[in-house]
Amino acid sequence: MPRPVALAPHDPQWSVRAEARIAELHAAAPGVFCALHHIGSTAVPGLAAKPVVDLLGEAGSLAGIAAARAALEGLGWRWRGENGVAGRRYLTRDDPETGERAAHLHVHAAGDPMIAWHLAFRDRLRAEPETAAAYAREKARCAALHLDDSGAYAACKRAWTDRVAAVAVKP
Repeated sequence: MPRPVALAPHDPQWSVRAEARIAELHAAAPGVFCALHHIGSTAVPGLAAKPVVDLLGEAGSLAGIAAARAALEGLGWRWRGENGVAGRRYLTRDDPETGERAAHLHVHAAGDPMIAWHLAFRDRLRAEPETAAAYAREKARCAALHLDDSGAYAACKRAWTDRVAAVAVKP
């Protein structure tokens, strides 16, 4: 069942929550992650977002993340496999008190081009307020069209995000 889309004004606590999740993941799966990053709209100061923290994990190998599955599930992460993106392991975590989605974890093997895509997109939005403002408008447009379907909302934004990230990752 698709989740509804509700954009919220930027909350500085999103970064605090991301750092807490990152520390927790490193402790639960020592040596599995080469790096963990806070990505997505919640990582961009001033940008409205769905109040769901996105994290990007760089794993030494996908076998390593698979071996850590039980430890991650013990923290409340739900394993979703590739979930439509080849080479990714995707996990979600809901708030235990509200049942609302609280975090996404996108894991790729170190060196996967998707890592550069996510980081370049985030960094461009952080560095260019006009690009972040344009993205806020695109997000609002897509949310108005797809209030009851987070998947359709994400698909609506895809061409815009791909275009911006493509410019950001050029050598």
